[in-house]
Amino acid sequence: MHDRAGQPAAADDLVDLDGLLRAFTEIVPDPEDPAQQVVFGTSGHRGTSLNGSFNEAHIAAISLAIAEYRAAEGIAGPLFLGADTHALSAPAARVAVDVLSAAGVHVFVAAGSGDEAFVPTPALSHAILVHNRDRAADDPHRADGIVVTASHNPPRDGGFKYNPPHGGPADTDATKRIAARANALLAAAAGIPRSGPGAVPPGNYDFLGEYVESLDEVIDLAAIRRAGLSIGAHPLGGASVAYWAAIRDRYDLDLAVLGPGVDPRWGFMHLDWDGRIRMDPSSPQVMSTVTSAAEAHRDGSAPGFDLVTGNDADADRHGIVTRDAGLMNPNHFLAVAIDYLLGHRPDWPVDAGIGKTLVSSAIIDRVVASHGRRLLEVPVGFKWFVPGLASGDLVFGGEESAGASFQRFDGTAWSTDKDGILLCLLAAEIRAVTGRSPSERYRELTERFGAPAYVRTDAPASAEQKARLAALSADAVTDTELAGDPITAVLTEAPGNGAGIGGLKVQTAHAWFAARPSGTEDVMKIYAESFRGEEHLAQVQAAARALVDRALA
Repeated sequence: MHDRAGQPAAADDLVDLDGLLRAFTEIVPDPEDPAQQVVFGTSGHRGTSLNGSFNEAHIAAISLAIAEYRAAEGIAGPLFLGADTHALSAPAARVAVDVLSAAGVHVFVAAGSGDEAFVPTPALSHAILVHNRDRAADDPHRADGIVVTASHNPPRDGGFKYNPPHGGPADTDATKRIAARANALLAAAAGIPRSGPGAVPPGNYDFLGEYVESLDEVIDLAAIRRAGLSIGAHPLGGASVAYWAAIRDRYDLDLAVLGPGVDPRWGFMHLDWDGRIRMDPSSPQVMSTVTSAAEAHRDGSAPGFDLVTGNDADADRHGIVTRDAGLMNPNHFLAVAIDYLLGHRPDWPVDAGIGKTLVSSAIIDRVVASHGRRLLEVPVGFKWFVPGLASGDLVFGGEESAGASFQRFDGTAWSTDKDGILLCLLAAEIRAVTGRSPSERYRELTERFGAPAYVRTDAPASAEQKARLAALSADAVTDTELAGDPITAVLTEAPGNGAGIGGLKVQTAHAWFAARPSGTEDVMKIYAESFRGEEHLAQVQAAARALVDRALA
């Protein structure tokens, strides 16, 4: 933990915007340097212009590669393009529009010139699904989209993500093809055509209006209004700022939009655990920004808000703060959300499942089983939920990093990407309908299913160790016990879909741990959970490190 974690940012913490934007156009990436090539992770290509990993040449190459990909896949409908509030998002979006238009793609960008021009990830996913509703899988008029966002990453970063016609993050097959073609274009160093005579001019789309007007198809906003809940919603300087104001006005809610609005340097933020500015609403240090703003908003002796929420820059993550318990652990809220929804969505198909990542809390398993529902446990990454949400085979998908989405009241798809706005509103619905806060509901769940202790830590790992961890087989684990309990399962593939997890998960009747390599740092991420308390959790962590060391020896 950095010694300034949780403290307000100072002038020295802020990015030099002029230098950042100059570097975007002036630095030409070296196509022979792996650190400067196009690499699609779980959330698209990310980097910063300052070190040659996110520059104009990258965006032009990726955009043309996407245009060629969609043509090869028979996608001839419009492409929805949205951008968040990171400083690099606007110039990257302009380059993308120019290249796509020159390639004959009809691009839709956000209508408006104010804060409504920023597009949250869930609003773009929703737009794709609305356009493609009732269209056949081979309909050439299907739409797809691009979100220009670095999500919760620091202000110096940029990000570029492709969402195919299913509305969610592209799968590995698509991203490999797009990245390979983009890197070939970078290496060729040939000029990529931009807008000019013959280009298809972009159109405007009301992302905000379509999203906000449809919200009562997925959230009981009338119940929230009737309950008279007082809500503080903090966009953390992100793309949801105009959306929260529009939701308040459209549905007549007692809702205050907290914070100073958009600031591409994020100078109003409190520093994250490592002393950096990062807009992660699952971080207690970051959410000091939210709680401080909520406290400052109080009027004298007023009791404050019933509920306070936060979102990251593209609003695909959520943070829930209750009056009785403060910031909720994302795992805790996922369990509460699933339990509530399965009891209050009577029209959801009874055979539809619930999706979770295999590093999410096992209390979710117990909650799902209590409702007689099927659990789909998948590797890390929201993309694994997309097929099920799109088809209706899943009614909920969520991951421990505070990202989730769920279906409309009628069981049809709302968003096949993470929707932080939706989950914040669900927290308000739970409070309004049940009369108890989500944190109170979680305490009730622990009385029924046990109180798990959960932690994620990072351990140093070389590139060789990370590669060996990712390639481990279950046979590499010869241990029969973990922290005193018999091992019941050793997994290197997710039980829900058989996909490789890129690491290892070991389970007992009362605990589990998972280890997987980081895609961006020289560390391995170790997740651990115990239903026997904090002391046993520490034993599980120690045993996990020793077990992994032996398996990698």
